[in-house]
Amino acid sequence: MRPDTKTERQPAVRHVGDSHDLIRVQGARVNNLKDVSVEIPKRRLTVFTGVSGSGKSSLVFGTIAAESQRMINETYSAFVQGFMPTLGRPDVDVLEGLTTAILVDQERMGANPRSTVGTVTDANAMLRIVFSRLGKPYVGSPQAFSFNVASISGAGAVSVERGGRMTKEKRSFSVLGGMCARCEGRGTVNDIDLTELYDDGKSLNEGALTIPGYSMDGWYGRIFGGCGFYDPDKKIKKFTRKELDDLLYKEPTKIKVDGINLTYEGLIPKIQKSMLSKDVDSLQPHIRAFVERAVTFTTCPECEGTRLSAQARSSKIKGVNIADACAMQISDLARWVSGLDEPSVAPLLAALGDALDSFVDIGLGYLSLSRPSGTLSGGESQRTKMIRHLGSSLTDVTYVFDEPTIGLHPHDITRMNNLLLQLRDKGNTVLVVEHKPELITIADHVVDLGPRAGSEGGQVMFEGTVDGLRATDTITGRHLDDRASLKETVRQPSGTLKVRGANANNLKDVDVDIPLGVLTVITGVAGSGKSSLIRGSVAGRDGVVSIDQGAIRGSRRSNPATYTGLLDPIRKAFAKENGVKPALFSANSEGACPNCNGAGIIYTDLAMMAGVSAPCEVCDGKRFQASVLEYRLSGKDISEVLAMPVAEAGAFFGDGEAKLPAAHRILARLADVGLGYLTLGQPLTTLSGGERQRIKLATHLGEKGGIYVLDEPTAGLHLADVDNLLGLIDRLVDSGKSVIVIEHHQAVMAHADWIIDIGPGAGHDGGRIVFEGTPADLVAARSTLTGQYLAEYVCT
Repeated sequence: MRPDTKTERQPAVRHVGDSHDLIRVQGARVNNLKDVSVEIPKRRLTVFTGVSGSGKSSLVFGTIAAESQRMINETYSAFVQGFMPTLGRPDVDVLEGLTTAILVDQERMGANPRSTVGTVTDANAMLRIVFSRLGKPYVGSPQAFSFNVASISGAGAVSVERGGRMTKEKRSFSVLGGMCARCEGRGTVNDIDLTELYDDGKSLNEGALTIPGYSMDGWYGRIFGGCGFYDPDKKIKKFTRKELDDLLYKEPTKIKVDGINLTYEGLIPKIQKSMLSKDVDSLQPHIRAFVERAVTFTTCPECEGTRLSAQARSSKIKGVNIADACAMQISDLARWVSGLDEPSVAPLLAALGDALDSFVDIGLGYLSLSRPSGTLSGGESQRTKMIRHLGSSLTDVTYVFDEPTIGLHPHDITRMNNLLLQLRDKGNTVLVVEHKPELITIADHVVDLGPRAGSEGGQVMFEGTVDGLRATDTITGRHLDDRASLKETVRQPSGTLKVRGANANNLKDVDVDIPLGVLTVITGVAGSGKSSLIRGSVAGRDGVVSIDQGAIRGSRRSNPATYTGLLDPIRKAFAKENGVKPALFSANSEGACPNCNGAGIIYTDLAMMAGVSAPCEVCDGKRFQASVLEYRLSGKDISEVLAMPVAEAGAFFGDGEAKLPAAHRILARLADVGLGYLTLGQPLTTLSGGERQRIKLATHLGEKGGIYVLDEPTAGLHLADVDNLLGLIDRLVDSGKSVIVIEHHQAVMAHADWIIDIGPGAGHDGGRIVFEGTPADLVAARSTLTGQYLAEYVCT
């Protein structure tokens, strides 16, 4: 917000009735938007284009969708709002014509191990009802088929009327759930290596515990040291059996230490609850490393990984139990359900069939309902969320999509386009942030932002039709009809990486030789087995650097400087120059402003109303103590360095006055992946998906290894940025590296030296090598779906 006009602006409001056919935005300034004003037609498909970081998400998600959701929340009572997340008003002058917004983004689904594809889409709930009605023998209500409901029994007092008087009577009760008692519905059991929990040659006070976070300096030390169950100065190897049992297995027990009531719990149950109750991939890196080192997960021998009790599995329909049904590929399950003819549950079967057919229509027929939701990619998660909306009878809703084509083969993009058009044709407004020309070209209306990214973006460069965009001189307009040319010559391999008998997931004993010293692209439709081949047989080998699509973990305090390790050499340089400690130059440590604790902002909670954040008045948002800002390096303080864009910092630490090779190397890699416009201190939470992927790529480029594996590196990249990515890959290969890329983008396929195409279909219809050779050979043969689409794309 500009300080000279801050007091003159009115809060964002929606003027009901001002416009019936347009969503009007005036003066939007969220993130890098520069007083953006647009008019978006309702009940049409509008695509927002522009380079990564140009402001697309800030306009669509941060402004339009955010205000719609905030206003919906305000329709609830103050009491209800107290239980809802607080949403602030976006920085915009006027918003008119808003309707209810439904966001379908790329955020991965929760990593709760109890969550599956079936549970998050309600398909599992419908299937449980079907089995409770039709399954033989009858074993109970729908919850008897749920792996998240345990069987319990007991007794309790209930109020009953006797002779006009209310009296208490004791009644027994029982709940029959489908949860496997052995694994508690998780499908796996674990074995913990005790030697990884402690050093038995030390006492607790000597630091025997080796579990991350279990220090004797904090609360754990107070509990373990004062519980009285053992002597904290006694070496663990000298513990009695009872003392060791209390240390490891004791159930939660109330204790009093120094007059304070606390709860003591053994190490094993505490680890089970705090670490093993979550999906391993969702844990912080150091905790995940500990879990992978200390815990062995095996399939539950009681339920054989189905999560369900024997009783739940005993009930069958046409010889199939619910565990079998959930393990089926969804396309097969849809056919099985369509074959069930039972008038008593006909509406339920129809609804279940429609839901399963939606999976197939959206290109997810290769999944199973038992697939853990935390294992889905961002694109798979987004399409799974769409299932709920495809059958909805709601109209005049605004659907907001964030790059729905991510992870889709060109063949699958056609189906996605049809689904978006179906939503539009039902009378809804569809807003899509997208880079792929296959989707852009079906738009009724296009809004192009730019001209570039970050502080150089945030302006509307074009509004209008696709043909109008083609005629403009914007970056998107110039590149919209780009076509790639096949290489006249390809690199020759320096060796091969042999894969034999690969059978992970749907792979069918695949044997393949992946050439080394060249660019190899792995192609195939979504679910064909590309990732299974590379992750299962290549990624874990010595010398392989794997860069997947996993989310960057970091808080608002994390930024490019902290995430890439760039801040370390900078802090040391400041410390050496000024003769003080490096910790002073960290806003998360000793140098933090005491007023805002290094956050740079002060947040005020207003209960059920949206909270308010403002720059810290003490440090003026700089995050550091005033005394720290007196220390300088080549004339700049630490806050000024963190405010530099990558490109400027590269010059400053390269050929400038503050030559710092360690910092310059990291900055050069950030510039190489097209992030020269990012400031070093920009919070990671404000980066777009494409920016996060590239900052991860830049970080891994510094690792030693002869083979780089990239999983869809074009995700989130503008058409113009793909050329820059290919240039970076070429430099890697020409420097002697081998690069293996899993990719759907035809420009990357055309640039390959060697293509391995997996298919022919998805799920059990895939898992085989259907082509190996050069891109030119693939185009000439046109024997696979990939070959056909690549032939249509390349210049002839």
